[in-house]
Amino acid sequence: PPRIVAAARLVRSGVTVSLGLPLDTERRPDNPPPAQHRMTQLSDNDSGNVQFLKDYVGVDFHNDGHSHIDALCHVSFRERLFAGVPDTTVDAEGASLGDVETVGDGIVGRGVLLDIPRLRGTSWVDPGDAVRPAELLAAERAQGVEIGPGDILLVRLGHNRRLDELGTWDTTQQKAGLHPSVAELLNERRVAALGCDTNSDTAPSHTEGVGYPVHVLAVNAMGLRLLDYLQLDQLAATCQPLGRWEF
Repeated sequence: PPRIVAAARLVRSGVTVSLGLPLDTERRPDNPPPAQHRMTQLSDNDSGNVQFLKDYVGVDFHNDGHSHIDALCHVSFRERLFAGVPDTTVDAEGASLGDVETVGDGIVGRGVLLDIPRLRGTSWVDPGDAVRPAELLAAERAQGVEIGPGDILLVRLGHNRRLDELGTWDTTQQKAGLHPSVAELLNERRVAALGCDTNSDTAPSHTEGVGYPVHVLAVNAMGLRLLDYLQLDQLAATCQPLGRWEF
């Protein structure tokens, strides 16, 4: 609670910025399972002078192209979930431990954005490139901010800007991310949640035999909340003129 109160004191301008991507119903290489949307009721039904218009939305969240949060039961490594829980505790009915309902009231705290393309003087981090701890520390110094205990760390790689400017590609096979060694810095600083405009993992993986090492280290080993496929361009555009990267 004291950290939430401290974070609330950061509000100065009252500007809000969404980090969620719009629901995307078009199937593309960067959006393999698109969201589903259909109207379930229009105004042409015979129900008198009061009409209700309704729709249906369905999303397979945990894929490229959809903003989502990873529950602690999301990543199994060697048949174990976070805290050593057997992965068989997740069945066709869902999870009995570590599900997303543990953050059902939301995550509130101090957010910090580190903008890696800004640091590099580029438009984006190229697919396959992994950001290492030294660059995160350099971004801290360049932006005059420091991540600390309980923070929600957001790392912008420029993924969505590259998609906008160059068009789609198979992001499941080639995307920028964080190097697994970043986990040591996150642990040392006691970060509470990590968000990125990819899923934080580089593709292809930089760790032999482990496809998603950042997921394994963050979710499975550390119990760190991951926020995947965020839209961070507008947040960066808001922080830049204000000269402040915490919120």
